[in-house]
Amino acid sequence: MNTYEANSQRYDIMKYNRCGKSGLKLPAVSFGLWHNFGSNDDYKIMRQMCFTAFDSGITHFDLANNYGPVGGAAETNFGKILKNDMSAYRDEMIISTKAGYEMWPGPYGNFGSRKYLIASLDQSLKRLGLDYVDIFYHHRMDPDTPLEETMLALDSIVRSGKALYIGLSNYDGETMKKASKLLEELHTPFIINQNCYNMFDRTIENNGLKANAPKLGKGIITFSPLAQGLLTDRYLAGIPTDSRIAKDGRFLHESDVERRHSQILALNDMAKERGQSLAQFALSWILKDDNITSVLIGASRPAQILDCVKCIGNTSFTQEELNKINSITENDRVK
Repeated sequence: MNTYEANSQRYDIMKYNRCGKSGLKLPAVSFGLWHNFGSNDDYKIMRQMCFTAFDSGITHFDLANNYGPVGGAAETNFGKILKNDMSAYRDEMIISTKAGYEMWPGPYGNFGSRKYLIASLDQSLKRLGLDYVDIFYHHRMDPDTPLEETMLALDSIVRSGKALYIGLSNYDGETMKKASKLLEELHTPFIINQNCYNMFDRTIENNGLKANAPKLGKGIITFSPLAQGLLTDRYLAGIPTDSRIAKDGRFLHESDVERRHSQILALNDMAKERGQSLAQFALSWILKDDNITSVLIGASRPAQILDCVKCIGNTSFTQEELNKINSITENDRVK
């Protein structure tokens, strides 16, 4: 029996944006389970983060087959929370997962073959305890599998009822255009692109993705909007002993903090001038653009979610502010 009862005012807190030209709306802030939902993380904190997110109007929970560690752990843990505490709200949720990175040994557990994508989603649904996900993504471009095969597999997945919509993740603009054309011919509901984007990483501004997605009527949801924690107050005074760097050094390194420390301090000063935390400031900068449907946040505790959601309603920037941000971040920026 579910004991969790959602906040009755949750939909008054959040803003919802239409995903491209589709009928689906996503919350401006979505919750990603890339980190802190692994087999070694605290299940009680996971539950509280999911409750806090949903109570704040965050209806979208984003996963992938390999999120952990170990791979599959995030789906298993979220599936348990959903079953035990939140099943009454399933139809108010957008739940997404992905396949594209290595998940099991051998030639059939990686990239974009029809064999891998369909088998992986079947495994994901079992871990999640669901009959379908709302959005299923191909997680990265495959240099060897024909694009037609991958897109046909995604079309089959929708037609089988195992996903309602299709998304593409980590695609560049040109490949996304080709994929979109194939999916349009198949009448497959491809509606969204998921890519890294933040003040320090402007890749999608330069590879055609950010420009082409709105032209094709597709949404964009951004991951790592806080640059793996760099664009938060975590590293203003150096590197804390309980930081992500100490816990899991795969995605953020001590040298990253040292290299960008002066930039972080300068951006934090700008955030203070706007009455925002650095995290709110970084999220607002992304959401200033109508072409961005949603930003994916991660968290290690509920308070971080509450802080991030406060960016809603403060996403306008003057040209002077934008110029200053560009000036601060232009050195050593990912393009």
